[in-house]
Amino acid sequence: MAHWLVTQCKRSVRRACKLLGLSPSVYRYERISKDDIEVIEHMNHWVTKKPTWGFWKVYKRVRKDGRIVNHKRLYRLYIVAGLNLRRPTKKRVPERVKEPLCLPIGPNITWSMDFMADRLLNGNKLRTFNVIDDFGREALNITIDTSIRAHYVTRELDKLIEWRGKPERLRVDNGPEFIAQEMELWAERNGVELTFIEKGRPMQNGLIERFNRTYREEVLDAYLFESLEQLRQLTIEFIWSYNNERPHDALMDLTPREFLLKCGQLPAHYTGSRADFPTFQQDDHTNITESVIFRNSRA
Repeated sequence: MAHWLVTQCKRSVRRACKLLGLSPSVYRYERISKDDIEVIEHMNHWVTKKPTWGFWKVYKRVRKDGRIVNHKRLYRLYIVAGLNLRRPTKKRVPERVKEPLCLPIGPNITWSMDFMADRLLNGNKLRTFNVIDDFGREALNITIDTSIRAHYVTRELDKLIEWRGKPERLRVDNGPEFIAQEMELWAERNGVELTFIEKGRPMQNGLIERFNRTYREEVLDAYLFESLEQLRQLTIEFIWSYNNERPHDALMDLTPREFLLKCGQLPAHYTGSRADFPTFQQDDHTNITESVIFRNSRA
């Protein structure tokens, strides 16, 4: 209104302010725009560097860096910039040493492990934990459940070692179950070396990846399952057939079981005959007690 009186009615500033009861200093006040970009960038630098710091830690650090900023103003900028939102910290995977995929000279030297995922007919998620012996590509175990964490993995490995014997090393990727502290303690306790592949290089664990492809083609992608028990039943069938009936190109067209008995060297402490060397499902297991639904007509 004072501005209108001055510009339109040609009154003086003093007269206009007197008529409106306004202080001349208020009329003449011009807001000084402050450049907040520099302050926000400085706060963002510390929030990025120290994601666990809260506002007051950042405020005190900014003050120590010589930037005299009122805490109320700084908090307003802190909220506007979204720095109050929790930032997910990236899990750092230690640098892995590249190792060639060397085939062991005997059984129970190197086992490879990996996970797979699928869904039941009702949409529920499931996971499989697969273990093979690299020497003869022999399938040792496939554990199936809705959730498989590190303690579950160590429990399944204890069962395997109880009847198969202990491997010298386990080749794994950098999944959360394998890099967990519980897995590290288990390996140290049992004297088993954990060999990690490089991040994003699944070909370094190519033997288990090739096994996973066969399992997916012949089981997971071939059928629709109504329950975990149906999948477990057919998986047992698959493992026995894979070890005892399926010729393997890389094993001179022998099955993993035949290759193990022909070329495998038993551990020194093992006193049984070659035919008694422990393997998965040596009995003929050909009947499926529960029906499953084919995924497609060709299957």
